[in-house]
Amino acid sequence: MRDIEYLRLLSKEFPSSRKAAAEIINLRAICALPKGTEYFFSDIHGEYEAFSHLLRSSSGIIRAKIEETFGNMMSEAEQLELANLIYYPREVIGKIRRDESISTKELHEHQKITINRLISICRVVSSKYTRSKVRKKMPSDYAYAIDELLHLDMNDSNKKLYYNEIISGIIEIDFADEFIISLCELIQNLTIDSLHIIGDIFDRGARPDLVMEEIMNFHDVDIQWGNHDIDWMGAACGNTACIANVLRIGISYNSFDALEDGYGINLRPLSMFAAEIYRNDPCSCFKMHILDESKYDSVNPTLAAKMYKAISIIQLKLEGQLIKKHPEYGLEKRLLLDKIDYSEGTVKVGNKKYKLNDTNFPTVDPKDPYALSEGEEELVRTLRLSFIHSQVLTKHVKFLYSHGAMYRSINNNLLFHGCIPMDDKGNFTCMKTRDGSFSGKELMDYLNVKIHDAYFLDQRDDYEKKQDAVDLMWYLWCGPNSPLFGKDKISTFERLFLRNEKELCEEKHNPYYTFSAKEEYADKILREFKLDPEWAHIINGHVPVKTKKGESPVKAGGKLYIIDGGISKAYHEQTGIAGYTLIFNSHHLALAKHKAFIKGQENTPEIQITEKTKKRILVRDTDVGKSLLNQIEDLKDLLKAYESGAIREKGKT
Repeated sequence: MRDIEYLRLLSKEFPSSRKAAAEIINLRAICALPKGTEYFFSDIHGEYEAFSHLLRSSSGIIRAKIEETFGNMMSEAEQLELANLIYYPREVIGKIRRDESISTKELHEHQKITINRLISICRVVSSKYTRSKVRKKMPSDYAYAIDELLHLDMNDSNKKLYYNEIISGIIEIDFADEFIISLCELIQNLTIDSLHIIGDIFDRGARPDLVMEEIMNFHDVDIQWGNHDIDWMGAACGNTACIANVLRIGISYNSFDALEDGYGINLRPLSMFAAEIYRNDPCSCFKMHILDESKYDSVNPTLAAKMYKAISIIQLKLEGQLIKKHPEYGLEKRLLLDKIDYSEGTVKVGNKKYKLNDTNFPTVDPKDPYALSEGEEELVRTLRLSFIHSQVLTKHVKFLYSHGAMYRSINNNLLFHGCIPMDDKGNFTCMKTRDGSFSGKELMDYLNVKIHDAYFLDQRDDYEKKQDAVDLMWYLWCGPNSPLFGKDKISTFERLFLRNEKELCEEKHNPYYTFSAKEEYADKILREFKLDPEWAHIINGHVPVKTKKGESPVKAGGKLYIIDGGISKAYHEQTGIAGYTLIFNSHHLALAKHKAFIKGQENTPEIQITEKTKKRILVRDTDVGKSLLNQIEDLKDLLKAYESGAIREKGKT
């Protein structure tokens, strides 16, 4: 009875045997197409210009398609010119329009050649899709013309005049520029079928807000949260320790544009507080990291240093309060403000005393070092309101929730940002919570629920549960058993006040990073998530791959890909490159190794095929394909119901 009721519902969409049969034919044809190309990015860290270029260029694939299509027919310079047009059509066209030396006749001839070349590239990149799918991606105003140009047979002499008249008409009515822009954007859109972001969109780089806008405008995207993302999500939930940390990192990396212009965070109360409290303090240990001298913000560096120190002290106090509130976190060793001898200017870490780099703590009460001063309390309240009422941040965080998760399993690939915490013996580590202890896949599923509770649970329904989830967002940012962090500690205090003590500043990685590089443990992780180790891969970010030291992003016999190669400028010196894109098409897996992005220069990544598929992967072999095959079986059952009379076709008596 349940099945017949389901088929009755299905009959509303396909009210006749003819319509059901037509859909079966359509779905069978789609299943026989090659799978779409998936792109995997990780650790973007606010590098908007570099990330935007990688999306526009499909990490070098568009450049490769141009060479494949035209070969020796176009010079290297012409190919680069065409590639730059596809990446930045409005800018390139604007430059041509401003060139007064080009006559109208020359301009029209250039437009005609350009349209023909773009149509050729468009044919290549659209060949694996149905006409209907390609048409849906076309701009509605030009869809008819583009569709006709893409599918004309130029060997048919009767159609050549028709083809030429379409192009001539576009040029004569002065719509060539917009038509060319539409073709360029269509090529960009068709080259990447789906986009996977393996965490850490935020922090360090100048404009994470613009990165989010770019991601939100993409047609098919999912996100696996990173620890920097969860920190911002925690801030949006009202976690004041997360808010302080977000501000500390933003100020330290000179990201005032993102904070103030991008998210509308009012930093004036913090600047006024810092200027007053630290007016005679040079705050010399709190200098900003300047990654790009040409983009130095107008904030006074001396004031920025005071703001950096003020929010750092507040952060350490708020974190101490959370550690004391949650003994299950097991972070008592990170309580260091109460280990300071304020008269000596030393701090006791373990059994040893160390001299502090900075000894001026005007807002710290040695008798109660984790208590906020009256001024700090008022400042924190103001900053919290600024975060939770930011319309742009609210929009971005809701997208992170709707399109994000702790992990995703798709097309035999397991995606997560950091690690599956392990102990020294290679067993999955249990994370203690107020709801019990969890490990492996069970831990990831539990955290998914808690992270949603932090934002969406109404505190009027369960205040304690809500607050526990909000507090946990901070632990996920920096806790030793957090799958997003994956280190034994976060050395914020040491890096600020004991920076010369290198051993104390060291953050040791979770044993996962040693074990997962071995095939047997990669297999163990894949089986934990119900994937077949013979075919599946793990795809991570989080830990920069130091290519210049000979490290490889491919480990565990090709079953583990770590694709954080350092898109962020902060990591270029460590890695020697500017990050990786993992590309998975119907033929192979390939890594695109990025160059440091400099706009206007040759930035095409080096692409290396890392694994060829045994046979070409079709849509029917993918997760989407499995769903389509199930739909086909349902439609076949509907046909049988029509034939037997169990369900009456619309229009038949």
